[in-house]
Amino acid sequence: MRIVALVAAMVAMLATSVPALANNLIGPFVGDYVGSAEMVAADGTRIPRDMDVTISSNKNGFTVDWTSTTRKPDGRLKSKSYSIDFLPTERDGIYSAGMRQNVFGHAVQLDPMKGEPFVWGRIRGDTLTIYSLFVDESGDYEIQQFDRTLAEGGLTLKFTDWHNGEARRSVETFLKRQ
Repeated sequence: MRIVALVAAMVAMLATSVPALANNLIGPFVGDYVGSAEMVAADGTRIPRDMDVTISSNKNGFTVDWTSTTRKPDGRLKSKSYSIDFLPTERDGIYSAGMRQNVFGHAVQLDPMKGEPFVWGRIRGDTLTIYSLFVDESGDYEIQQFDRTLAEGGLTLKFTDWHNGEARRSVETFLKRQ
């Protein structure tokens, strides 16, 4: 009976320590950041963007919310916003994206074979990287990579959008901590 109780206690400890480890790694990144940049297309076209990101810790891992606002030549603004919860995996510093709830109420990954993005993240040193993989109807792929590196007073954001191995768009800017 004592062995069963000991095993149960160890399982409970591990279940609570994995999210705690995620929160320890994400801690330095937690905050609100804003900035502006020019997105550079493969043809060299430059498109001005305003960007903001909020990184927060939660009981199971962490959440990254971000918005990119494009300023159109005619003065219109077009914004895209995303919010993704990241959950620790059994691999240190690698996180799965909980983007949908399954029938049991657990956060699960999306399916790239259904045209949905497969998203994951990692923390390596002072850089939080988020990857998004898309597979289109013809089997071509797109990978977006967001590197957010800690810097004095904020984050350095480096974004690259790859289509079948070729860079299509990129941006690098500093986002100031608020």
